[in-house]
Amino acid sequence: MRAMILAAGYGTRLWPLTIDRAKPAIPFMGRPLVGYVAEYLARHGFRDVVVNLHHRPESVRAALGDGGRFGARLHYVEEPTILGTSGALDNARALLEGDAFVVINGKLATDIDLGEALVTHRRTGALATLVLRRNIERERYSSVRVRDGLVEGFGGFPASDNAGSASGAAQNGEGEGATCLESEEAPLMFTGIQILDPRIFSFIPRGVFSHSVTDVYIPALKAGERIAAHVAGGYWYELSTVKRYLETSLDLLKREARDVEVGAGSNVEAGADVRESVLWEDVKVSEGASVRGSVLGAGVVVGRGEVVENAAVVRAELVLGAERPEKGLDGELRGSNFVAPLPE
Repeated sequence: MRAMILAAGYGTRLWPLTIDRAKPAIPFMGRPLVGYVAEYLARHGFRDVVVNLHHRPESVRAALGDGGRFGARLHYVEEPTILGTSGALDNARALLEGDAFVVINGKLATDIDLGEALVTHRRTGALATLVLRRNIERERYSSVRVRDGLVEGFGGFPASDNAGSASGAAQNGEGEGATCLESEEAPLMFTGIQILDPRIFSFIPRGVFSHSVTDVYIPALKAGERIAAHVAGGYWYELSTVKRYLETSLDLLKREARDVEVGAGSNVEAGADVRESVLWEDVKVSEGASVRGSVLGAGVVVGRGEVVENAAVVRAELVLGAERPEKGLDGELRGSNFVAPLPE
């Protein structure tokens, strides 16, 4: 079976970290983000992996190469214009047709058992199987209505959401094929992982932008197709913003009894105080400097006596003349750095 990683987005909510590279190429736990996702797929036996590209595709190719160091063979498909979550599948159909395949969002970190989800898919013979989890924290993710193990429809956000919280605490989900009724206490949400039968292509519009839920799944349900629900346990994180990126990194680092990630070529001098932070490549933190709860981008230098707290930092030269995206973090120039405070 093949898999596809959806990775063509601009990553505007991760700005300024995405100012010099595409979202799939940002470092995460010692490898590029999409490399981390590819490793997850490879652990479950998916070694042929399609990756769609759009924004700064050269940065992704340079970061990932052929995928060999992640245990996968990567096949790149470029989109001249963004095609959406199902339009991307149409654009890559030549690489995906013929057998069931897995599609996963490229900004996830998870240990969800794909093998169990595959069992559900094969047992039900459904057009698609959506991997769901219980939205215990009631974050701003659309709910999925499920009855007797099948998706009935899609709803809005939970009534009392927790938009500021990071996703990811381990949850005790039901086992494979469980019957899951949406409840007020724990609505179900889509994880961004799905298993698709090749028949799905008969529902995907050709050559245009399209979205999986509105343009494919809802019409398929109306046509009488079955979409299975697999409710999974384990941890799940979505790295959609700088704050989530940092919180997810710190949660995973704690599992390794660490609280700092130091990228290749970086140097933390003796006498520097660096805690709960992520340092990308070629960063220098000088003696007497303090870095707390922050992400330092490539080549950032924190000088002697400087203090950086709860911020994303990139080299000032990168942002000079650049226009901040609407959803990007605002910040200020401090010497050779651009410092963007993280939201509370």
